[in-house]
Amino acid sequence: MSHYFETPTAAGPQFNLTLRLWDRTVELVSAPGVFSGRRLDPGTAVLLRTCPPPTGPGRLLDLGCGIGPIALALASHCPQAEIAAIDVNRRAVELTALNAARLGLSDRLWAGPPEAVDPTWRFDQIWSNPPIRIGKAALRQLLTDWLGRLTDQGQAFLVVARHLGADSLAAWLAGQGWDCQRLASAKGYRVLRLARPES
Repeated sequence: MSHYFETPTAAGPQFNLTLRLWDRTVELVSAPGVFSGRRLDPGTAVLLRTCPPPTGPGRLLDLGCGIGPIALALASHCPQAEIAAIDVNRRAVELTALNAARLGLSDRLWAGPPEAVDPTWRFDQIWSNPPIRIGKAALRQLLTDWLGRLTDQGQAFLVVARHLGADSLAAWLAGQGWDCQRLASAKGYRVLRLARPES
């Protein structure tokens, strides 16, 4: 689980992964020491299969980007949107930026650590396969911090494994005042959509 907390000290060999992101097959660069570095995480696959790409302009956030599959899918399919991809693992950030450059998406995809995000930015959508294994308290604080930066009409799309507490997390989010809906349940994962409740 060290990829959730720190960047590996050794550089490690890079290698290529071929992934299907919505209707586009891409070849990404990966390396050891990053989340789901050897394959597309099953939860991420469920999220992308369940939720179609957004349309129109906006600012979108990939929270916990790994090597960037969600951010790159968004940037590929949303040419009018600005994409921010963040991760505490510096190697993951570097790989996301590298993959964006290789796919010609650097003009609309920014990758960096959380502390480098412009504090004035608010997001129209947040997409995440969140790091459940960091622990309940840390996860709740992470989600509180970033969901609070949604625009008034903003939405978040999360995928969480059922056996890792998806239903209890959904109940907690609803208890925090979010309109939390389950969009899908597949292969042991829940896909949740969050929005601010209508006044």
